[in-house]
Formats: sequence, C-alpha cells, structure tokens
Amino acid sequence: MRTAAFTELVGPDGVEVLERDAPSPGEGEAVVDVRACSINHHDLWILEGDSAMVGEDVLPFVSGLDVAGVVEEAGPGTAVEAGDRVVLCPNETCGVCRYCREGPENLCEQFSLYHGGLAELATVEAARLVPLPDSVSFAAAAALPTAYLTAWHMMHRADVGAGDLVFVPGATGGVGVAAVQLADVVGAKSIGTSTSAEKLDRLADLGCDHRVETADPEEMVEAVRAVGEVDATLNHLAGEYVEVGLKVMRRGGTQVVCGRTAGRKSEFGAAPFFLGHQEILGSTMGTQPELETLVSLVADGELDPVVGGTYPLEETDEAFRAMADRTVFGKLVVEP
Repeated sequence: MRTAAFTELVGPDGVEVLERDAPSPGEGEAVVDVRACSINHHDLWILEGDSAMVGEDVLPFVSGLDVAGVVEEAGPGTAVEAGDRVVLCPNETCGVCRYCREGPENLCEQFSLYHGGLAELATVEAARLVPLPDSVSFAAAAALPTAYLTAWHMMHRADVGAGDLVFVPGATGGVGVAAVQLADVVGAKSIGTSTSAEKLDRLADLGCDHRVETADPEEMVEAVRAVGEVDATLNHLAGEYVEVGLKVMRRGGTQVVCGRTAGRKSEFGAAPFFLGHQEILGSTMGTQPELETLVSLVADGELDPVVGGTYPLEETDEAFRAMADRTVFGKLVVEP
C-alpha cells in the first residue's frame, strides 16, 4: 500500500510517498480503507520538527489522525464488520487511570493520539470507530475528529449556550471555523478575526455575527469591546492573544486555550484577571461520545463542516504547504 510518509522533519519538502506492506488486524483491531484523512497543525508541527511526540529516530513516520473510510478487515474481538462506513476517534487512552475511570477520557494520564491515516490502509483500535451514516461524506467526517471535536469540547468547558457572546481570535483556520459554526448551532453569537477580508466574508456566510479584520492586539481589543462584553474566548492561537481574550471578557468570563499557533508563551496582567474572577482553561481534543454527537449533527443537517481543499495522496506535501502558508479556510483533506 502507499503512504505519505515524513522522511525528513524539514516541513512540506519532507513528505514522500512510500510503499509499505498491507497490514493485517490483530485482536481488537480493524484495517480501514482510508477514503479521507484531514491534516492538522499537530501534523505540521511534527513535519517541521517542532513536536515533542515525534523525532528523527522514528522516521519514516506516517502521521494523520482524522481517518474516515470503510472497514476492510476486522480482527477477532471486534464489533465492526468489513464494509462498515466509519470515522476514527483518534484518542489513545490507558483505560485504567482515575481519569479514564471517572472521565472525561481526554484527561487520561497517558493520553496520546493515533497516527497513521495518511495511507491507503490504516490499522486502528476497532473500539474507537464511530459508525458513519450514508448521508455523511468521508471528507466531512474526516474534518470532525480534531478541529470540530476540539472546538465542541472547548465550548462545553466554557459552558457556552444560547445568547452568549463568544470571541474566536484567528477564526478562519480549522478550529476557528469550527468554533464559529458550533456557536451558531447552539444559538450563541460570535466575533471572529482574520487579516483577510475575503475569509471574513466567508465567515459571515457560516453564521459569524461580527467580524474584525486585524491581527493587531490593541486594534482587536478595541473592536471587540465595541461589540460588547464577551462571555467566552475560544483561543487556538495562544501567544499574545491570551491577554486579548482576557481584556475583552466580562467579569467571570472563561477563556479556553487549545493550541499555540501564535506562540508557546503568553503573558497577561494578573490584577485584572483575578479581580475580574476570570478563568483560563486548557483543553485538548474531546471525548468519543462528543464525536458521536458531532456526526449526528452533520447527519441531521445542523452542521456542515467546511472542507477548504482536497488532495490526492501524492500531493500531501502541497496540502501542508497550503497550511504552512496560511492560505487555508477550513479543513484540508487528503483522499488516498
């Protein structure tokens, strides 16, 4: 079978299509014929050598978390069958720690993520496969497990509900677009930012109530404050935008941070933070039941994941170039 493997951790030029032996499933496993696999900044950071999870010692490395396809073969002790349409929940958990026992599962002490979807066939833990209705396309399904699941879990952590005002800095990438769409699903209002007027127009079509065209933190604070006090900030950027998120929030507001696209470290004024009884929460991924909910939302026509582009396996490097160049709106999907 063919794989889009990382042979060097130098960015998109490090992707090469390699042949590997076709896998066979073991106990509790299934082999999935991959019809779509979206890519994420998580993959790009690995490819750029900017990840603590993957180093030169494991090259060539096949990444890809968000697998959607058809079960090719099911191993013993599984509840799936060949021909089942499925999407993978990429969470990997120990199943025995206090957090696995008590939930939520993404707090697992040994939490990790599946890699291997950028290939024609992928061997996965069968219990992590979520049934996919015929009405949900493989590309739409592949958009869900990281970006939309992350945004959905962030919204729950911030207790976002109908009538709330949500601020999404950098709202035109995968998680940002997902956050805007999901805020609309639950009846919340949203403020999204971008440096692209064209992308902001597309956000408006997705239900973003207020758009701000700037990357400048001071301009952003002024523009968001002009709209109103924010109940929750959903922040995948980090860096200097954590302080922005705090400055625009109401007293008692909650900011949830899930990434570091704009910087590994954040600084903010301590006094306004504690005097305002504000919260900053960290969040990674979500839970398998939440992914099942998202699949249902898509099947019921309440959510239409935005796919910004599709690429054949041999053009996986081009997909990563588009992500690195920040020309992306929505999710980029590789279709082996």
